[in-house]
Amino acid sequence: MGLLGSVALLRLISSQLYGVSAFDPSIYSLSALLLLAVTLVAGDLPARRAARIDPIVALRQD
Repeated sequence: MGLLGSVALLRLISSQLYGVSAFDPSIYSLSALLLLAVTLVAGDLPARRAARIDPIVALRQD
């Protein structure tokens, strides 16, 4: 859906990019990798904190 949206907004994207083609696959790849990295970090931090808690103690809390 995001790729289709970016193609639909191609004129706006083209006016914002300097020295880079709007069809440059490396830009799409790098942005996807950046979003993946942010997602992994955002999910990893709470998961590590939750893993340190004893499950029985967490279930007994009101």
